[in-house]
Amino acid sequence: MIDRRKFVTSGALTLSGLALFGTPVLGALSPNDTIQVGLIGTGARGAGLASLIKDIPQLKLVACCDLIPENLAKGMSYADKNAKSYSDYNKLLEDKNVDAVIVATPLYLHYPMTIAALSAGKHVYTEKTMTYSIEQSLDLVKRMKHSDLVLQVGFQYRYYDLYHLVKEIMKENWLGKISHFECQYNRNSNWRFPVRNPAQERLVNWRMYREYCGGPLSELCAHEIDAVNMLLDSHPLKVTGMGSIDYWKDGRDTYDNIRTIYQYPNGIKASFTSVLSNAYNGYSIRILGDKATVEILRNKAFIYPETINNAKGTVDGVTGATKAVTTQGKGTEIVFEKPGQKSIEPTISALRDFASCIRDKRKPLSNVETGRDTSIAIHLGNKAADTEKFQLWKPEYSS
Repeated sequence: MIDRRKFVTSGALTLSGLALFGTPVLGALSPNDTIQVGLIGTGARGAGLASLIKDIPQLKLVACCDLIPENLAKGMSYADKNAKSYSDYNKLLEDKNVDAVIVATPLYLHYPMTIAALSAGKHVYTEKTMTYSIEQSLDLVKRMKHSDLVLQVGFQYRYYDLYHLVKEIMKENWLGKISHFECQYNRNSNWRFPVRNPAQERLVNWRMYREYCGGPLSELCAHEIDAVNMLLDSHPLKVTGMGSIDYWKDGRDTYDNIRTIYQYPNGIKASFTSVLSNAYNGYSIRILGDKATVEILRNKAFIYPETINNAKGTVDGVTGATKAVTTQGKGTEIVFEKPGQKSIEPTISALRDFASCIRDKRKPLSNVETGRDTSIAIHLGNKAADTEKFQLWKPEYSS
């Protein structure tokens, strides 16, 4: 339990270790326990994962696959010296040396590649969002009910100490009655990558096209939707939203701005916004309670107590009006690291847990059910914006 008095006195709240909240702490694996990994998709995200794997003793990158030679070369530069390269992911799946697969491809490929890997007897870590459609999410849940393999979804903030500490603060009622979450993930960018070969425009800039993904809601807000699901231990009940293409009129058909409002149990509302023409306070989650507010930024968080002052006076010529109501108190940073100790990068924690789940035959924190809930929430949000009608969570989504 968190000591609130100590926090108030010291002006800082410290978390000593993620294991406090039930997250497993990895022990050292013997060399024989090393998981041999094949990486499908070595673009920006895939190469980033490869660069982390090389420093995780529990994992060894023994194969890479990509259609673009430059991407493949980048991934292989981080791989084991005896690693194999492939341009056909089916050939990688036939490699008997590969124990597990990481899928870091465009969203529309996550589902077919995941089921192919599972069918080949490989454990799978698939990047977010888990699937391109609701039907695919439901199918993966059914498949995993009859599988001994590990399927982990790349929502790394479920492995971030900071979010677990915030959840404990909520549990201890420091924020009081929580009524709203305000979330945004904004950028000032056309969100495009340079293309050397014009024929590869859609292959490289797949985020621009609905044929391949769900736009900002599936590629940016997805992290925050999953975080709210985790913090509330729930999924949304209904959603409304608006989206359009108003700034980057460059041939894309995914939105360049979207705003959605989800309703969760107990009347809690959560708004998710992504704007690609302004990056002010780019990433943030604000949790609003009647006692305090928590603001989560990229790698830090602050708590702001509510200050009540209902003094009477003259306001705009009205005698006896309330001069000030509930206002924001001074913010205090929530410290989640030991002095002199840096927090582990969330993706590293997620990858370590992937290895541990394979070793211990255990379900990941970010698993097929949590991945389903976030995936469906994203699809409902986009559909609400497309149709300008409320979308409801159906009972069969949770069965």
